[in-house]
Amino acid sequence: MIEQLRIYEIFEPTRAAFLARFRDHAMRIMARHGFHILAIWESRSEAGPEFSYLLEWPDEPSLRAAWESFLADEEWIGIKRDTPEDQGPMVGMIEDRVLHPVDYSPHL
Repeated sequence: MIEQLRIYEIFEPTRAAFLARFRDHAMRIMARHGFHILAIWESRSEAGPEFSYLLEWPDEPSLRAAWESFLADEEWIGIKRDTPEDQGPMVGMIEDRVLHPVDYSPHL
């Protein structure tokens, strides 16, 4: 198993709308495409609010296939298109890290 850590730069004016879109739509659609979300966090960096979540995958090919499928999902494309961004953008930079456990990791 591997984990994937996603860290999103989000913005205060659109924070609530982003969180609602992730909670009410993205999580449900991701589950349909085989995503297994282990944990979700909010944090704050010097730049402002952040949203992070940790996913679990059997391997990297599964990770890539699921992301490709999710990003091509017609419902998700429609939700992103229809989400109003009249107050500004919802997401800035996205950091994406695939985490491979070491043999001495406490979680093995």
